[in-house]
Amino acid sequence: MGVYDVVVAGGGHNGLVAAAYLARAGRRVLVLERYGHVGGLAISAQPFPGIDVRLSRYSYLVSLLPAQIVRDLGLELELRRRRYASYTPTGDTGLLVDNVDAGRTAASFAAVTGDRRDHEAWQDFYGMVAEVARVLAPTLLEPLRKPAQIERLVGARAWRDLFARPIGETVAERFRDDTVRGVVLTDALIGTFADPAVDLVANRCFLYHVIGDGTGDWNVPVGGMGAVSGALEAAARRAGAEIRTGAEIVGIAPSGEVTFRSGGREYTVNGSRVLVNLPPAVLDRVMGRPETVPEGAQLKVNMVLARLPRLKDTTVDPRAAFSGTFHINEGRDQLAKAYARAANGEIPELPPAEVYCHSLTDPSILGPELRGKAETMTLFGLHMPARLFRKNPDKSRKVALDATFASINSVLAEPIEDCLLRTPEGTPCVEVKTPVDLEKDAGLPGGHIFHTNLTWPYAEDTGWGVETAYERILICGASARRGGGVSGIPGHNAAMAVLGR
Repeated sequence: MGVYDVVVAGGGHNGLVAAAYLARAGRRVLVLERYGHVGGLAISAQPFPGIDVRLSRYSYLVSLLPAQIVRDLGLELELRRRRYASYTPTGDTGLLVDNVDAGRTAASFAAVTGDRRDHEAWQDFYGMVAEVARVLAPTLLEPLRKPAQIERLVGARAWRDLFARPIGETVAERFRDDTVRGVVLTDALIGTFADPAVDLVANRCFLYHVIGDGTGDWNVPVGGMGAVSGALEAAARRAGAEIRTGAEIVGIAPSGEVTFRSGGREYTVNGSRVLVNLPPAVLDRVMGRPETVPEGAQLKVNMVLARLPRLKDTTVDPRAAFSGTFHINEGRDQLAKAYARAANGEIPELPPAEVYCHSLTDPSILGPELRGKAETMTLFGLHMPARLFRKNPDKSRKVALDATFASINSVLAEPIEDCLLRTPEGTPCVEVKTPVDLEKDAGLPGGHIFHTNLTWPYAEDTGWGVETAYERILICGASARRGGGVSGIPGHNAAMAVLGR
């Protein structure tokens, strides 16, 4: 039996962060990963035969990863800020939010809403959000604070509008235009099936989407998401961590004994501490407890385009519209209608979704022969809960894709299908992943990208938010408090708990 100071169960990005910190502190660390590669959902892939492109297959942008972790671990990683935050087509025009040209953004608001009131409300609201991000983000790398401490930190106004009452109420009160309301609310719904008018889980989702690294910026990792995991793997190995792939964990005991299967044989190792980078349902299974499976709620469509589609609004360059987040049928009322239909067990008629083209910011993910001749496009569809795909996964996947293409085509000047690149065999470059597909292909119970519903970044109890009922077992994955998304925060916090810092 091998004996280690720390056994990390799961080689996703959080597990690699924890391993790198602990190995740098002189601990003997073993990382066990069931796939033939590390990185979890933060990977790059070439899904289309004969098409030289490295798509960020699952996770695709970086916001929550703190600069402190990048500095501490010496990560060789480049993150590029996007010039345009978003474009939202509506009718024959659209709302363009330009991170550089404030005047252009103001003019766009006026054209869409008819006056300047919602732009002024936007500046006020996101000014408040920016201050919350500035003061709240550093606490994510510290032991948990109590709710009253966080309330004092962010102030009474922000506490009321972002924490204490449903985010839908806040948005309805502050903004008049349906399109503007929807743009704000989408950050409360990514990967979360909820009604923001009543459900505070939407508030928690919103917070994690706007506070990343103290700015809330969503940045493009140069080289794709695989570059993030690759940098973390290099840091962990450089520090002396042992990483074993093709090792499926089949048992974890409270004593710290970990059993895994590799090459048709079972092995057992023992850790003074076991850091779990697995979804809660998987941890239940390997500990012999009843599983509680969550429900994911998104459709992921990866595409490669031969060219960008034309817009109805000819005053906006498609390169500007698609390099930021391109919102599709995500007005407040459209979001509510889609939620109601999905909650009733039906795929929305015109599903709300958003797309962006990674290659516009980072052409390096395209092979040399494709640069200037193709673009990647990633689509994230909202209100697509796993329940819609359970009965007939193949049929419902096709229905969902057809509805989603109809949705995007309703806001374009030409069909997206006409812009798709084809493989040498003539197959359109389209890859679709439902929550059921993520459950099957990526091992995510229920296809839930956050492993479970996100929690508030504070608690009444003490500690780092990684503790379990067992002294030797800590959580270092997305299901820890202050988890979700590609952040490395749970990995950092679990390592600090082991080190007693």
